[in-house]
Parts: sequence; structure tokens; C-alpha cells
Amino acid sequence: MANNEKKSTSEDKPSAGAKPRPSKEIKRIEIDMGELKAILDRAKPMLSEQEYETLQGVVETLRFLMQELEKKNVSIKRLKDLFFGAATEKTRQVLERIAQTPASGPEPSTEKPTDGDSQKEEEKPAGHGRIGADAYTGAQVVKIAHESLKKGDICPSCRKGKVYDWTPGLIVKVTGQAPLGATVYKLEKLRCALCGEVFSAKMPNGMDQEKYDAQSASMIGLLKYGTGTPFNRLERLEGSMGIPLPAATQWEIVEEASHDLLPAFQELVGQAAQGQVVHNDDTVMKILDLLGEASEDGRTGVFTSGIVSILGEHRIALFFTGRNHAGENLVELLKRRASELNDPIQMCDALSRNMPEEIRTIIANCLAHGRRKFVDVAGSFPAEVAYVLELLGKVYRNDALARAQKMSDEERLRFHQTESGPVMAELKEWMATEIAGKKVEPNSSLGEAIAYMEKHWTELTLFLRQPGAPLDNNICERALKKAILHRKNAYFYKTENGARVGDLYMSLIHTCELNGQNPFDYLTELQKHAKEVAAHPECWMPWNYRETLGRSDSHERA
Repeated sequence: MANNEKKSTSEDKPSAGAKPRPSKEIKRIEIDMGELKAILDRAKPMLSEQEYETLQGVVETLRFLMQELEKKNVSIKRLKDLFFGAATEKTRQVLERIAQTPASGPEPSTEKPTDGDSQKEEEKPAGHGRIGADAYTGAQVVKIAHESLKKGDICPSCRKGKVYDWTPGLIVKVTGQAPLGATVYKLEKLRCALCGEVFSAKMPNGMDQEKYDAQSASMIGLLKYGTGTPFNRLERLEGSMGIPLPAATQWEIVEEASHDLLPAFQELVGQAAQGQVVHNDDTVMKILDLLGEASEDGRTGVFTSGIVSILGEHRIALFFTGRNHAGENLVELLKRRASELNDPIQMCDALSRNMPEEIRTIIANCLAHGRRKFVDVAGSFPAEVAYVLELLGKVYRNDALARAQKMSDEERLRFHQTESGPVMAELKEWMATEIAGKKVEPNSSLGEAIAYMEKHWTELTLFLRQPGAPLDNNICERALKKAILHRKNAYFYKTENGARVGDLYMSLIHTCELNGQNPFDYLTELQKHAKEVAAHPECWMPWNYRETLGRSDSHERA
């Protein structure tokens, strides 16, 4: 062994199971986000558009992460929820997760928790059961007569009685098919050998020669804006089935059809403004044409606002994408409201950007948001959170019972005042005792959850004073999943016009879904009757277009 060769010793060798030490210590670098963005801008000419957007997303994620880490009450659980999504918030699952965690606080009752997420106290049986034939509302129905008997014939078994109609047997056959099919018509042509005149066969049944029919636009629009299927993904699917359908062509089809759908959308907007209750919220969105540009007031963000209006028995969902926040879009909507109507109830979370500044509304805040503040700290304060969730669960159970019994707004109000009022009073007293008795630090995560509830108590408990006031904003948050699904799959809108078309389709599709109607059928009929829709759009709403079609068919037969 050479003299200059270092001998290995037991100190140099890592012990069994120990992690090897890094060859050099990691150096901590102070990062200036402005400098990092400048470096990214200088590198932009050397990167493709996709590479630049990827790196820009990494920088924005880093900036957001650093801002969160600077907060004094940040936790690993909060960061995990932000990046990977929060776990279920159902009371039963939350209590099961924290049941074995020791903590001080009020003992939760032994009563099985029930809230708005779960109206049944017993566990659901395994499996989902068979789907009945009546659930296939969009299926073609084929009636098959008995091959040898008809009503009134002598029974072939006893030879005495006569057979009569009985409940038909039902067999459901599900067939596979491409989202869009195609038929090639080969029109025979004959040419005179002497004069050269060409004689061509005509299309059957007076069919026109338009390449794409109304159903094509409806299917593409439903896939793109209803289920989040991007144009290029549908292009690959159709191409693999021998039906070429370029993404650019898909856009042209839905954009052209949007002109026929526009009168119905505008009528929905006008009717939504007259609603007794309006829910609003927004989510971030991206429009490529607006990237790097600021509005006149310096605003650079782009949002999709969701507004759900409750108009009697009908539910209207509207989407608006652009620079405006949800509160500003609500202002523009309510400017169409009839002056003789009372101020509507507005349900939203407590963010200031959701509040309209120019229009008067009766503000109600989302109780689910307040509840979520406690769910987020369940791991640190299990007993306290269990107590709060059980109290709120009783309120949601009462609301579910009111819906099941189809109570009027006034009956529901009196019911909540009697049954839920004492529960909310108990919760308020408990929160005050926790803070006043110094059982909870005001600046702790539980203290902040209590502070949120106390600060917005009046708005959170509007359902105890105002007929028709909802408990939460869940219906609007579910509506915004349409926009979020589009963002996850397509990432962005290219132009403001593309965003306008997307908002129109999403509004019509989700309004149909909220009212139990078939959006594919609805979009198709609007296109087929474009002139009638433009003349009388109020007769072509998702909840009455079938009646209008029935009257039109009766008039044609007469």
C-alpha cells in the first residue's frame, strides 16, 4: 500500500443502516423572485413556448410555496392539502381519523354524526346494485310484439281464459360507438355520351349537403365544455376510429353553433338576475392572449366566475371568464334585475372580491367554509374539532329534513329557529368560553378558526333570520368544477372569444344538469330551431323547451 494512500477506518465507514453523508454540505441560497423572473425572461428566446410555460409554472409554484412558508401557522398538512388536495371532509371520516388522538377538550357525544354530506345514519351496503331500464332516458325504445299472441286471444295453456296486457319484459342492450360517426353517400352520376350532360342522383329524403349537423356541434361542445375533453384528445380518438376530425375544425363547429345558442344564453342571464338567491365564487383561469398584459387598473389576473341563481324551482348556472372578480360579475348581472323586486340573498365566502360594491344584497356567508377551518386543524385539536363538527352536523341534518319534507321557506325558517337556533347558540357560547377562559391561544390554528366564525357570525347564521337563506355555497363550488375540469385538461383558453364560447356552453350544459334535462338534446334542439329561439328565447329554456317542441309538433300536424 502506498504511503500516501489514506487508510480507511471504522469512523470513515457508515454504520449499518445509516444513510451515507453527502459529499458536501448543501448551500442555502437567498432567492430574489424578481431576479429569478428576470433570469427566466432572458432565457425565453432559447426555450420553446411549452418549455417556457413549464419553467414559469415552476417559478410561480416556488414563489407561492415561499409565501406559505413565511406564515407563522403553516403546517405540513396545510401544504399537502394545497398541493395534493384535501382529504374528505365528511364528519364521520374526520372523526374516525382523529378518534384515537388524545387531546383535551369537550367530550364528543356517542351519537352517530350526521351532516349535509350524509343523510343516512346506517352504513351503505357494499356495491351499487343494478341500474334499472327506466334510468336509460336517452336510449331508443323498441317495442317487440309477441310472435304468436295478441290481446284477447285464448290462452294456449288452459284454453279457457283470454290473455291481456301485462308488464312488458325489459332487456337493455348497450352498444359501443364513436362520439361522432360519419356516413359517405355515393351519388350515382350518369353522363350522356353524345352531349356530355351529367345526371346526378339526389340525397335521400331531401337531406341537405351540410357536412356537420347540429348533433355534431352538440357532441363536441358537450365533450369539450361539459366533460373537459380537449379538442386534440377527441381528434386522436376519432382518428383511431377512422373519422378524421381536426382540432381546428372542432373549434370552427362549436364557434359557429354558438351564434344559434346565444339568444338562449342571454335569456338565461336575464332570468338569473331575477333570482331570490344568488351564489357566486370564482377560480383562476388563463387566457393566452392576456398573458403579460395588464388591464387599465393594473390587474393581471384572469378568473372564471361562477354564479348560480335560484329562481323559484329552477337553477341557473352562469360562467364568466376575464379580468373581473365574482363580485364585479355579479354587479353586472344584477343591473338587469327588476327594480320592484326585493334585494336578493347573496351566498358566498367571506372574500372581499366576492362582495358587490354597487348593488345591495343580503349577504350570507358559507357555513361549510367556517366548518372547513376546524377540519383543517383536526389533527392538532381532535376533541374540540369533534365537538364543533357534531354541532354543525345537527344543523345540516335539520336542513336535510326540511328538504325531505319539502318545507316552504317560511316553514324551514321556523324549523331552523326552533331546532338549529339552540345548537348555534351553544356553539357560539363554547367559542367565547374557549377564548375568554384562555383555553385556546387566539393566534393558534384553532383560535384562528374560532375567530373566523365569530367575525362572520351574522352572515354565517342568516339562515336563522331570513327565509330561503342557504347554509353554504356548495352548489356554486360544484358548478366551478366545470371550469376547473377544463383548466386541468386544456390548461387555458387561447383568446377572449374562446373563453366567451366556453362560458356559453358551460352555462347551458350545467343549467340543464341542474334542472334534470339532457344537455345534448337541448343544444341540438336550439340549433335546429334557431329562428324560433331568436324570436322567443323565453320559450326555449331548459325547463320548458320540451313543451314548446310539443306545441310546435301539434301545430305542424294540424
